[in-house]
Amino acid sequence: MTTIRTKVLLNRNFLTATLLALTLTACSSNPTVRSDQATDVNFSQYQTFSFVEELATDRAGYTTLVTQHFKDAISNELAARGLRYVESDPQLLVNFNSNVANRSETRSTPTASYHYGYYHYRRGIVYAGFPVYSNDVSTVHYKVGTVNIDLVDAAKRRLIWEGIAEGTLKQNDLEQPRDAAARTVALIFEKLPTQQN
Repeated sequence: MTTIRTKVLLNRNFLTATLLALTLTACSSNPTVRSDQATDVNFSQYQTFSFVEELATDRAGYTTLVTQHFKDAISNELAARGLRYVESDPQLLVNFNSNVANRSETRSTPTASYHYGYYHYRRGIVYAGFPVYSNDVSTVHYKVGTVNIDLVDAAKRRLIWEGIAEGTLKQNDLEQPRDAAARTVALIFEKLPTQQN
């Protein structure tokens, strides 16, 4: 009786570990967001912004759709924080960049199969045979997107804040880039300080 109980506990622990790993994998698809800032800046002193003349996403010499999506999202976030867009003499200059890279990862997943042997008659009944553990190895290909947003003090020509998001792109992100840009920018701007630091 003790050995059956031990086997049930081992199976339960294995399932718990597998579910935990799957949960962590699902959570890792959310972007990792971080920021850095100048320590001697009072962010509440800024009231106006504009974009740098040649944005990093416009390398081809014209305004891309990616640029338009990010400009709209950034303008909305800054306006929500009380800043106003101006064509000339802004207090803040905004620059941003986005990049998509292909990555591959080799993953090893523990799997359990049950060895019945002589006890084949147990298959499909309430109890299982002895678990035999092995590792399935697979290679996963995926896309990782990185977005950087810089805020520059226009008068001093000095970077005062940068926000960065990096995460795995889902198919929906690639099909709906405007929505993906807006969500990512909103997450980045959650890190923007609004008071004296």
